[in-house]
Amino acid sequence: MTMPETEPAKEPVQRDAGTSWYDRHILPRALDFACGLPMLGRQRQLVVPLARGRVLEVGVGTGLNMPYYDKTRVSRIIALDPALALHPLARERIAQAGLDVELLALSAEKIPLPDASVDTVLMTYTLCTIPDPLAALKEMRRVLAPGGRLLYCEHGRAPDASVRRWQERLQPLWGKVAGGCHLGRDIPALLQEAGFVLPDLHTRYLPGPRPFTFHYWGEALPA
Repeated sequence: MTMPETEPAKEPVQRDAGTSWYDRHILPRALDFACGLPMLGRQRQLVVPLARGRVLEVGVGTGLNMPYYDKTRVSRIIALDPALALHPLARERIAQAGLDVELLALSAEKIPLPDASVDTVLMTYTLCTIPDPLAALKEMRRVLAPGGRLLYCEHGRAPDASVRRWQERLQPLWGKVAGGCHLGRDIPALLQEAGFVLPDLHTRYLPGPRPFTFHYWGEALPA
């Protein structure tokens, strides 16, 4: 099965509907800086090079994964992100990487691809901001071909009760300044509820304030 052809992406001229001046001008650079920290780059190196074949990247953001793809393993990439303000930076990194990428301004709750049409779904630092993460994960499972896999690296719910309490205290303010990011989402529980099994789930705290740094990564397979 081949990936459906989509119209070549054009530089969007419209603004994100309903977004503020902060969301359009400050948040993209702030997210690019925070998500581009070296310790997060090392996490990306653990999962992105494993992508193969026809790839769907969910939540491409500013394109920080592009340098880590193995060009010998991927044939085509469709990248989704509803935030138009992030697309200019993503386009720069796509061009620098020299990859065949179709960039679409869409969220993941309704993915415009046929069933069983991609070999790899990739998401890094994405599930925290999707409004309906369970619906999005079910869509990711739907588009995976037999033998396909979901590669993920996410921060989320800490295992320590004291840290979780801080995640809950910080969430109201953090969500407003960080583009709707949720500090305490239970990543494994969401994946399993969406119909995935987790054969190689890895977890640890990265250096830094613990409410922000508990990580989950690995591959998920359709059950």
